[in-house]
Amino acid sequence: MAQNIIVVGANHAGTAALNTILDSGKDINVTAFDANSNISFLGCGMALWIGGQISGPEGLFYSSRQALEAKGAHVHMNTKVSSIDFERKTIRAKCTTGDYYEQAFDKLILATGSMPVSLPIEGIDLHNVQFVKLYQNAEDVIHKLKNKNLKKITIIGAGYIGVELAEAFCRCGREVTLIDSASACLSSYYDEPFSRKMEENLERHGIRLAFRETVQRLEGHETIQKVITEKASYDTDMAVFCAGFRPSTKLGDGVLEKFDNGAYLVSRRQETSIPDVYAAGDCATVYNNASQRTDYIALASNAVRSGIIAAQNALGVPVDSPGVQGSNGISIWNLKMVSTGLSLKKAIRLGYDAAYVDYEDYQKAGFLETDNQKVMIHIIYDKSSRRILGAQLCSEYDISMAIHMFSLAVQEQVSIDTLKLFDMFFLPHFNQPYNYITMAALQAETRP
Repeated sequence: MAQNIIVVGANHAGTAALNTILDSGKDINVTAFDANSNISFLGCGMALWIGGQISGPEGLFYSSRQALEAKGAHVHMNTKVSSIDFERKTIRAKCTTGDYYEQAFDKLILATGSMPVSLPIEGIDLHNVQFVKLYQNAEDVIHKLKNKNLKKITIIGAGYIGVELAEAFCRCGREVTLIDSASACLSSYYDEPFSRKMEENLERHGIRLAFRETVQRLEGHETIQKVITEKASYDTDMAVFCAGFRPSTKLGDGVLEKFDNGAYLVSRRQETSIPDVYAAGDCATVYNNASQRTDYIALASNAVRSGIIAAQNALGVPVDSPGVQGSNGISIWNLKMVSTGLSLKKAIRLGYDAAYVDYEDYQKAGFLETDNQKVMIHIIYDKSSRRILGAQLCSEYDISMAIHMFSLAVQEQVSIDTLKLFDMFFLPHFNQPYNYITMAALQAETRP
């Protein structure tokens, strides 16, 4: 008799899980439930759509209900799972008609994702106060931008999404103010020299930065008119909240073990505290190889990998997660920044005896006079174990592939000393004989 596997949530983790099960060739009854009307929306590309760098949203979807059903899945869209009886192994869902029904499962994969943090402040319900997460959010913003009287936009939160949207709105000809209570932008991923480089880039393009400021309230008559911090008042026609995300884990309240931020606590096989129930993506924890502890890192890349792992284990194929390094990147007005592992400040906060090396040089041989950009590199390592903890790179040249090497180095606990004599090829078209990676590593303190 075929097993019944239910997947709750059909974005990155859910889509990866569904495709893994459907492509396995096993006799499985697969059912997916999603409260939204679409599948697999690449939210990381919505700033490109809003900023007019792509012509439309079509390419931001890489799967669909039709594609999954063609493989044999039963897909219920606009259908919210309201409760789960973990003991009886049944889910209760509300259909588009308003009716409820129950369905049994043998294995369950929770891929319910995350939702934007909504600050408990006065004025949050005013018109033109926006959150950006779903396709519908981006569509709503683009529709509102057709109003030429919408001239001033204030973004609250200077993480990746906030910085990307600052560029997007500026490309649309709007006056943009970027507010964050932190002392710098992108502070979760980069150390101060890199954050400062991005801030200079933003200001050079006309973005107004307001850091070390906390939003106190929003003011307006039905529609927002002002954003008030403890230091200043900002006139605005739209406020966009990018203050982070929280895992959507209400379905497991009081039953499934959770991490300190509310995410489902899972094993290296993505299994929750209840057997046969798995969780993947933004609703679940990951194992961080850099810090060597359980962590929460909400990235689409992590969601896809964890969805595959959850599905394999639900199919009865034991697969352990190798862990993650939180590898990430951003490109704003051609300034490209990539990072993996721990920043220096986070490594110190976690108790590591951390040190760092910095180096800056041209990507290619100096005699190449065109298409040759400078690269900044920052490597963090533990002084006692010599283990590489993280790395950051910045350039107008595409240096993104280098971060994959550092990601693997963190995963495999490579030492900074190994990197000093690492076999890197040389050709003037690509790099220098004394390249910035080697030169940075050679500056690391020698072992006592």
